[in-house]
Amino acid sequence: MLGASGKPSADRSIDGRDRMRAIALTTSDERPTTIRVPGRVNLIGEHTDHSGGLALPFATDRALWLSVRQHQLRTLRITSRTTGECVSLTALGVDSEGASDERPLSLQRTAAACCEAARELGVVRAAGTVEIAGDLPIGAGLSSSAALCLGLIVAVCVLGGQLPGDPLAVARAAARAERAAGGAGGGLLDQVAILGGAPGAGVLCDFAADRYLRVGIALEDARLALLDSGERRALGSSPYAERVAECAEAARMLGVAPLAKAPLDSCLRLPNRWRQRAAHVVAECERVRLAVDALRRGDVGRLGRLLDASHRSLRDLFNVSTPAVEHTRALAKAHGALGARLVGGGFGGMVLALFPADAALPTGALPVRPDFGLTIDGTAPWPRFC
Repeated sequence: MLGASGKPSADRSIDGRDRMRAIALTTSDERPTTIRVPGRVNLIGEHTDHSGGLALPFATDRALWLSVRQHQLRTLRITSRTTGECVSLTALGVDSEGASDERPLSLQRTAAACCEAARELGVVRAAGTVEIAGDLPIGAGLSSSAALCLGLIVAVCVLGGQLPGDPLAVARAAARAERAAGGAGGGLLDQVAILGGAPGAGVLCDFAADRYLRVGIALEDARLALLDSGERRALGSSPYAERVAECAEAARMLGVAPLAKAPLDSCLRLPNRWRQRAAHVVAECERVRLAVDALRRGDVGRLGRLLDASHRSLRDLFNVSTPAVEHTRALAKAHGALGARLVGGGFGGMVLALFPADAALPTGALPVRPDFGLTIDGTAPWPRFC
């Protein structure tokens, strides 16, 4: 079992609840607790988590930072330097001070949903301040909303002195909170990657079996970079939910659960739209398996071809690309990318490209690497997650 540093954890006897009790004793006006919540990049395996498939995401070096201070008042005050929003909640989110903000994923809706999720996890009372900052771009396909929900839930648990020992319970609670706040309804890819990340490693996710395993992402002859299409989207207001529903309907038509377990030849007999969605999910899962093998063999050329194939499938079968994304991907390929594909739910955001190690990156490209998952004062609260 790996700790946050990627090395065996020496503190194997302490579970999440014990860690939170220790943190709560030292969280005060004088000493804030710092929670780092990274974004995530999905190397390959897009639009598979909601259909019980495979994916290989990793936590990034871009992150949100939450500074948490406890006080004896009855309010929970949350301020975001990233968006300029501020909300004050009482009774752990039951009432809210100030004007109502019902926009999808507004800080008010998100904070209230996260307080409710923390209550479901067993937190009885939480009072204090939470300040949010960071360099994680919003709406760019790096799971900023999932990171915010996880960060707020953990912050409330820190203030309440209680965190479940099961990180999957926290992941599921964060996914519910994101949906309740008006975000997209997907699987657990974002949450698992953020909680289970480690330097130099991704998390091989099998969502049907709830199995998560760290896999090394060592690219000695290549490097990964993100290119921003400049197009922002909120998945809650995009056709993302339609794709999830179409996959569920395809599974029903095939009589299988989950869809990822369906034979490809059966998928190809479905009516057009459902055939396309199902074929993408099944083939994308196979690409994840092949990508893991390519990483183990150090075959970056093969990995690049798999990224290209993933993008073509997302564009032509899942129909989640846009002209801006296509232009950005073409730019990456023109600069020598071995492979490139859109990341996230689609409809805008970032393109992930695999470049030769000595290639000159396009202007504005952001090198990205697997980094630590969520930490509290520099320590992973669940070192035995995966």
